[in-house]
Amino acid sequence: MAVTERDSGSGSRPDPGPAPDPGRRPIAVFLGSLVVLSGAFVLVSQALDVSMVALAPAYMFTPMLAGIATCMVGSPSFEAAGLRFPWQRLRWLAIAAIVPIALVLLGIAIALALPGVEFVPDANPFTGEGTEFAPADPADQPEGPSLPDWPFNLLVTIVAALITGATINAVLAFGEEFGWRGVFLTELSPYGFWPASAAIGVVWGLWHAPVILEGYNYPTTDPLVGVAVMTAACLAMSPVYTYITIRAKSVIAPAIFHGTFNAFGTTLIVFAQGGSELVVNPVGAVGIAVFGLAAVAIAVRGTPSLTREWALVEDENSGDDDFGDSDEESHFGSESTTEFDGGDVGEGGNNGNDGDTGDTGNTGGQ
Repeated sequence: MAVTERDSGSGSRPDPGPAPDPGRRPIAVFLGSLVVLSGAFVLVSQALDVSMVALAPAYMFTPMLAGIATCMVGSPSFEAAGLRFPWQRLRWLAIAAIVPIALVLLGIAIALALPGVEFVPDANPFTGEGTEFAPADPADQPEGPSLPDWPFNLLVTIVAALITGATINAVLAFGEEFGWRGVFLTELSPYGFWPASAAIGVVWGLWHAPVILEGYNYPTTDPLVGVAVMTAACLAMSPVYTYITIRAKSVIAPAIFHGTFNAFGTTLIVFAQGGSELVVNPVGAVGIAVFGLAAVAIAVRGTPSLTREWALVEDENSGDDDFGDSDEESHFGSESTTEFDGGDVGEGGNNGNDGDTGDTGNTGGQ
């Protein structure tokens, strides 16, 4: 939609006009680079006879590399993709660390309400001791910290997850998040909050296929079913990640969220044992239900405006806003407030627990 420049004599600042239409090229570069990089990892895995699960920590950086390649062709800029520290929105970094803990605890509560699921209060999430994952021979039990009795073992696990999630895991998760919630989200922004989140979720889930096909996250399930469930989980998680990203105006926030969720997600299948791995799993039906409820809460409260400048334009409140800002729409169909003249933006469609692959303490890899 064309905007007429205002009369400079009126004292008003000239309107710069509509934002430039990036077209399909950046999305094509991102997806093309991602396919090439992911395919290269698969070829290396086969050539060296090394499992993709073993290569997972390095594989997690392929979205970031694809994002860098996209930025190098001119759109978006690194800053526009959220590569900045949110000094005015530090509390959103804290929220990004705490919310995954709350969601997993809710998942444990939901799982324990299911038939055939048993609460195991003396389980050790660090070693698997007291769980079905413990070795049959006690001599094979991996060394790890001993934990106090319930509920202090859970408290220790929470503290460890917060520390690990905001440090080691966050670095690994950044390898994904700069690609997903930085570059890809920015290029999909003209579609609006929900369509962009859905497209990212689909690509995010499918990107996990090389490790899921080797049994990661769902070791006893048909691999193709595992890929489908992982994609559904990423689709459910994506709006929550998008929300955290836009609020913090930085990809550091989803990296912390992702890292903490991967670190703490293990506790769901440790303290709540029994049932199908497709159900009682942070990236199974329980996890999908939890993130689905969170997405509904976002829709009811109001989704934030998503434009190509989401990381650049500060609100008047400078980060002191509550969970709801004045720019929110209180319906599912809220779209970007930026209009483009006939500019097609390429369609996108993908670790999640983003159970990410290879994160410390991650059982449900995002």
